Amino acid sequence: MDNILPWTVLFKDKEVVEYFPAFKGSDEERSTQWIKRQQSRYEENKFGLQALIDKKTNQFIGQCGLLMQEVDRETEIQVGYHIFKRFWGQGFAPEAAKLFIDYAFKNNLSNSIISIININNIRSQQVAEKNGLVREKQTNWLDLNVYIYRIKKEDWR
Repeated sequence: MDNILPWTVLFKDKEVVEYFPAFKGSDEERSTQWIKRQQSRYEENKFGLQALIDKKTNQFIGQCGLLMQEVDRETEIQVGYHIFKRFWGQGFAPEAAKLFIDYAFKNNLSNSIISIININNIRSQQVAEKNGLVREKQTNWLDLNVYIYRIKKEDWR
């Protein structure tokens, strides 16, 4: 649990976590819950988010990865990303998301990849669009009003 401190800092920034699924408790408790959630994903073979480290500075800048999600009673593979605010706008999210999309398609994990994005989260919508994902629909997911963006393997590259 060495990464609780950076995630506590993240959870303190209300602008950054505005679109996160709800977690209850203090920032420290929410950080612990977040880390445990990622660990359980790996234990249950539901993929999981991986730490993003800036190669130039060796700083922890966020996380990105593939996640198994249920959306409208369908199991989907999602590419998800969370970048610490001080690293926004530097291209880390699109670059990392692209690597995971490429990995999923090259390894035949699915015929399509989605991103689940709060309808008000314009930055994440732009990341999805940069990587060729197209807004498919609006739905309710975990009590959040979200768009589902999708890229199909046949449209990839």
